[in-house]
Amino acid sequence: MAEQDRSQEIPAPRYEGMLRLAGGRRLGYAEYGPASGRPLLWFHGTPGARRQIAPAMRRAAMERGVRLVAVERPGIGDSDPHLYGAVVEWADDVQALCDALEIDRFAVAGLSGGGPYTLACAHEMPERVVTAVVLGGVAPAVGDEAATGGTSPLTRLASPLFRMRYFRGGVNMRRLIRMLTPLAEPATDLFARFMPPGDQKVFEDPAVRAMFHDDIIHGSRRHMHAILGDVALFGRPWGFSVGDIRVPVHLWYGDADNIVPLTHGEHLAKRIPGAVLRIRPGEGHLGGLGASEEILDVVLEPGPWQRA
Repeated sequence: MAEQDRSQEIPAPRYEGMLRLAGGRRLGYAEYGPASGRPLLWFHGTPGARRQIAPAMRRAAMERGVRLVAVERPGIGDSDPHLYGAVVEWADDVQALCDALEIDRFAVAGLSGGGPYTLACAHEMPERVVTAVVLGGVAPAVGDEAATGGTSPLTRLASPLFRMRYFRGGVNMRRLIRMLTPLAEPATDLFARFMPPGDQKVFEDPAVRAMFHDDIIHGSRRHMHAILGDVALFGRPWGFSVGDIRVPVHLWYGDADNIVPLTHGEHLAKRIPGAVLRIRPGEGHLGGLGASEEILDVVLEPGPWQRA
């Protein structure tokens, strides 16, 4: 009974704040785990915001001494709407945040749509990023490094439209989410029906369901542009080559993922030098949420932190 009660707890963020960037834009973030721990920057999925951290990961960060900083992309939560020219520009905002928080070296991790932004930081800040973790992240959809299958064809088609409709579409998206908030439970049930068995099992956990509901409700209070921004950027060149990444990269993919298929992970693993691909049998798109301990094992490996 005690274990069941614990599984339904959602440890609150230790701190939630906002950074004012040099140009005036705001960047929202939340922190979990001890302030003195090894820094791990977490980039949420699409859609998602700064509270999209699985309860197990929140507890593990505290128990294992990891300072987990969840950063909101432009157009969600406390981050003002802003449309980058390319994914790579995200690294500039992350660098500004780390400078403000006095974080020198850090690991990065991204879930689903957070994957490209994770790789952008690994590429742009090799002297600061010690390890990069991608959980079911999309691969490039255009250019010489483009992957096939999954959402790639749809992303290529939708990108120009989402870019054109970014600001007005974000306003309409927020209104829609706020209108559907009272229907969160049945909407989750409907969504889960179309997911693989592994993902359906994820949604059977009341704490995980509550986490997703809490995240989307808080994230949509001010803005809901980020999902349009992600699609707009994923269907364009990212602004860097994944083949030029030189920091350790670890990839987790479920072999039953029907949103971002395993082929995307295999594609990235072939192109990123030294990348390690871990396949989760029977898991779907959200299988990485159950890999908290494995992820922190990789993040806390002493070798990368000792690299000059």
